[in-house]
Amino acid sequence: MKITFAIAAAIVAAGSAAAAPVKYTIDSNHTYPSIETDHFGGLSTFRGKFNSTSGTVVLDREAGSGTLEVTIDAASIDLGHDKLNEHIKADAAMLDTKKFPTATYSGKLTKFVNGTPTEVDGTLTLRGVSKPVALKIEQFSCRPHPMRKKEVCGAHATGTINRADFGADYGEA
Repeated sequence: MKITFAIAAAIVAAGSAAAAPVKYTIDSNHTYPSIETDHFGGLSTFRGKFNSTSGTVVLDREAGSGTLEVTIDAASIDLGHDKLNEHIKADAAMLDTKKFPTATYSGKLTKFVNGTPTEVDGTLTLRGVSKPVALKIEQFSCRPHPMRKKEVCGAHATGTINRADFGADYGEA
């Protein structure tokens, strides 16, 4: 299963010093971790997203460091097919959202190029199982928001997991 995190963040506190770490709050209205997984061994591909997230990004461009913390409401999964969504949420061999209502990703921003991170070394916790998952940041930029007059950042990062490693082994041979 390919997991894709598309992350937009808005600054929490105005007036942070430019040379100090800046903390951003993830904007749930613009942040949709998405998934892509094969169906029936490659017959087709399902794509979907999680509609509810929260978290923070701390970024220190000058030091070339930072962190990412994301919490995903597992029951907010949306594959565009209501019956499939309900199956994935309810099945004990899938997300089992009653028992495991959230998934989390926690990581360190790494490999900065010109003040911009290019990777995240982190841990995904899904269904109560924590495993290391590296993300490649394919796009990352920050700029002043035209209406809020505060800096906002956006990113697109991808990584791949084997869902069975997290106990979501429905349909595995």
